[in-house]
Amino acid sequence: MFYRVETSRSKGATARERRTLAGVIAMFALCASAILNAAPGPASISIEFWDDYEEESLMNINHQPWQAILDKYLDDEHPSGINRFDYAGVSEVDSQRLSDYLDYLQKMEPRQLSKPEQMAYWINLYNAKTVDLVVKAYLDGDDVSSIRQIRSGVFTPGPWERKGLEIATQELSLDDIEHGILRPHWRDHRIHFVLNCASLGCPNLLKTAFTGQNNEALLNGAEQAFMQHPRAARIDAGELVLSSLFDWYGTDFASSEDELWEYLRKHVNPQVSSAIGMLNEPVFEYDWSLNKPE
Repeated sequence: MFYRVETSRSKGATARERRTLAGVIAMFALCASAILNAAPGPASISIEFWDDYEEESLMNINHQPWQAILDKYLDDEHPSGINRFDYAGVSEVDSQRLSDYLDYLQKMEPRQLSKPEQMAYWINLYNAKTVDLVVKAYLDGDDVSSIRQIRSGVFTPGPWERKGLEIATQELSLDDIEHGILRPHWRDHRIHFVLNCASLGCPNLLKTAFTGQNNEALLNGAEQAFMQHPRAARIDAGELVLSSLFDWYGTDFASSEDELWEYLRKHVNPQVSSAIGMLNEPVFEYDWSLNKPE
C-alpha cells in the first residue's frame, strides 16, 4: 500500500506536485535530460566505501561548537511541541563558527571511529549542515519560508542532492549521508527521528548534540517525543492522519502493513492507537514550513 522508499527528489511532494513535475519534465525532456541525468542522488556514492569502522577506536570528536550553537539558537520549549531554530538571529560570527565546525568534521576520517562515535558524527554533520544552509540563505538576504526553496537544481526542490561536503576525498550530499550511509549501515528506523530537515513536519532538531555515549538515549527519546506528537499520528475528522515518513520509509519501520500497524499502536497515544485498523486508508501529511520562531 504505502511501502515505497523515495529519495528527496520527490520527498514531501504532494500527488498534485508530483503530477505537475512529471508534466514539466516530459515537456522539456529533450533539453533537460542532461541536467536530470547529472543530478546527484542517494545512489551516487559507494555504500561499500563507508561500510567500515574501528571497533577498538578511542578517538572522540569534539561536538562542543555544535552544542554551543544549539544552546544559543534552538528553542526546545515551544508550546507547539516542535523545536524552533532562530535562523535569522544567527550572527555572522556564529555562522562562521558553524562553518568552522563543518570544516573540522570534514577533515576527520569517520571510518577510523568506533561505530557509536561514527553514528554521532554523521547525525551531527547532517543536522549542522542543514542548519548552515538555511542560515547562509538568511545571511544572503533570502526570505526563506521552506527549505525546499534552497534547491539542488532546476527540477529538484530542496538542497538534499547538492554535493556540499568532502570527506575522505569523497564528495557527499545530505542524501548521501542519509540514504547511502546511515540508513543502509545502521538499519535503525529511529534515525528518521533525529535527522532534521528544518521543517515543522520533521522530527525535532534535538537540543543535545550526539556523542558515542548518548546515541541510544537520544534515539529513544526522539522516537517517543515524535510518536506522541499529533504530526506523527492523529485522528482528524474521522480520518487517520500519519506523517509522510511512514509513507516514504515504511519498510524501515516494518516488513509488512500489519507490522506497521502494530508499531504505530505501540508508540502513538492511546486514543489514536485504539482507532488504528478501524478507519479507512490513512492520509499522509508533512508540513514543509520552516521550523523558525513564530
